[in-house]
Amino acid sequence: MTLFTEAFMTALLVGAIAAGIPLLLAGLGEQLSEKAGVLNIGIEGMMLSGAYFGFLVAWKTDSALLGFLGGMGGGMVVAALMALFCVRMGLNQIVIGIALTLGAEGATALLHHVQFSQSYPRLSAPTTWAIPGLTQIPVLGPALFSREPVAYLSLALVGVLAYLYRRTHWGIALQAAGDKPAALDAAGVNVILIRSGAVLITGALVGLGGAFMAIVGAGIFVPFMTHGQGFIGIVLAMLARGKPLWVLGGAILFGACLSLTTALQVAGVDIPTDVIQMLPFAAVMLVLVFLGRKANLPSALGAAYVRGAR
Repeated sequence: MTLFTEAFMTALLVGAIAAGIPLLLAGLGEQLSEKAGVLNIGIEGMMLSGAYFGFLVAWKTDSALLGFLGGMGGGMVVAALMALFCVRMGLNQIVIGIALTLGAEGATALLHHVQFSQSYPRLSAPTTWAIPGLTQIPVLGPALFSREPVAYLSLALVGVLAYLYRRTHWGIALQAAGDKPAALDAAGVNVILIRSGAVLITGALVGLGGAFMAIVGAGIFVPFMTHGQGFIGIVLAMLARGKPLWVLGGAILFGACLSLTTALQVAGVDIPTDVIQMLPFAAVMLVLVFLGRKANLPSALGAAYVRGAR
């Protein structure tokens, strides 16, 4: 039996894109936060909050668009707490990030139990935009050119952020906030404002990723449904060396690992689900072993900035 058939490759790539979009948004959000000097360990909690509120709003309003906006809002609520405690108050970013993740896990599980303990409502499939002609391309067509609007937006964000980082004053200020915050402050730019804004935008992106997972990927919210994908996003951001395109490549790689179960079922290969679910985390460890030492991180990453302190 030939494994690499057109059906297998199509299922693998379609699944890789679907599973990779939340990872992409999480990685891009974390990368933005890290550029500003904030190690945002709380993105797992932001993603889970985005998944819950995105599902809730989409279910209440019967609108996927409003659901995505609700997911962004849910992520930003957790991000606002991160900005308050870590950027404004200067508390330990790792401790606060872990606390926010645990808090979001408990809060969303409790809210879900209160509202949906007797039933698990499902959402209808969201609208897709098919690009005429391109959808007929074997393998690539169904995976890349017949997607949800949010998927196209997420892929476009890679180019937008790459341009902003390299070609705009905002991108330069963001980089300086992570590398030389005192020099940025001396130039008259508010470091606290830059970092706070970066964290809030991170929350919006990560929350959107969580909403995509619930609305598009599953059509349902399940407590703890992120299963550590926010932490994979942190790894992607750290290894991407400030390049959004590298985040995209890593997201597709890990997304392919996550979607391998469905692709193997299409090919008629029977492998235990637990083994397949282990693959993304095994891939993360291998990548860290070979590339972890080469990660290029901002010099002031994780350090609270206090004006006038040395």
